[in-house]
Amino acid sequence: VSGDPFWCGAGGSIAAALERHEWCALPAPGVLSLAAGRLGWRLEDTATLGLHAAPFARLRPHLVRGCRIIATLRDGDAPAALAQWLVGQGARAARLTVLERLGGPSERVRSTRADGFALTCAAPVAVAIDGADLPRGFGLPAVPGRADALFTHDGQITKSPIRALTLAALAPRAREVLWDIGGGSGSVAVEWALAGGRAVTVEPRADRIATIRANLDAFGLGGRVTVIEGSAPEALPPGAPDAVFVGGGASQALLEALWARLPPGARLVTNAVTLETESLLARWHADHGGRLLRIDIAEAAPLGRMRGWTPARPIVQWSVTCASPE
Repeated sequence: VSGDPFWCGAGGSIAAALERHEWCALPAPGVLSLAAGRLGWRLEDTATLGLHAAPFARLRPHLVRGCRIIATLRDGDAPAALAQWLVGQGARAARLTVLERLGGPSERVRSTRADGFALTCAAPVAVAIDGADLPRGFGLPAVPGRADALFTHDGQITKSPIRALTLAALAPRAREVLWDIGGGSGSVAVEWALAGGRAVTVEPRADRIATIRANLDAFGLGGRVTVIEGSAPEALPPGAPDAVFVGGGASQALLEALWARLPPGARLVTNAVTLETESLLARWHADHGGRLLRIDIAEAAPLGRMRGWTPARPIVQWSVTCASPE
């Protein structure tokens, strides 16, 4: 697709399956270098995506004012579909450059705005997206605590300020794995995956699993988050995570099961809204250390002709990093 077997190609799979002496690669210019050569773009400042077998939603983290993106697409109809998707996302001012049959005798390069796209295209094709004319403040923020309105939910969602504090405690790093116990809307797993990690979310309710999947599709994260229908600890996945978030329903049995599974250096973050769970976390904090926080948040709201503070339910958060066994 790209002309480079080690970028969205078979090169990595072949190299992993064979011994080093059993294969040889002969590098040649691929679609990225050819496209950059036509556009005059620095590749180190350009996001590159293979969308020939992935949803356009994968673009969302990159689609901001001033962005430069080069994406391979599946066929000649895909550029028009991409333009329509961009308009639906509010990126109507994005400038698209369609690059067809790069490096061949029938190469063609044409540009247009997303909201004025009327080109007939042929494969193989790539599209460059220039976000220089997008509105100021357009796109997803780069830090956790993204607005609740960005997520589909039934009210069962870790609210934006609490989510920001929760992700800070979870401390996501690229390539790390999170277990999200009691997924709800999946907002914590989404924020973790947007930071470059992978997640497994465990949720017992089928309706909320549908909500989680809808959010994963909206953010283009279906390949980075696995959803398990069931209750923890019975439905805990195999292996060992780098971090665990328990957003509700923490119990002695669950914490014991997690504590037995977590490797040294793994982080455990548990939020509580009930007095019973607060008491449980206080005991675990006394026994195992870590950090115990009470989070009280109030928001200004109308109070007659004046304004006053409307408090949210307080959250007690216990976070701990598992130590090496002595």
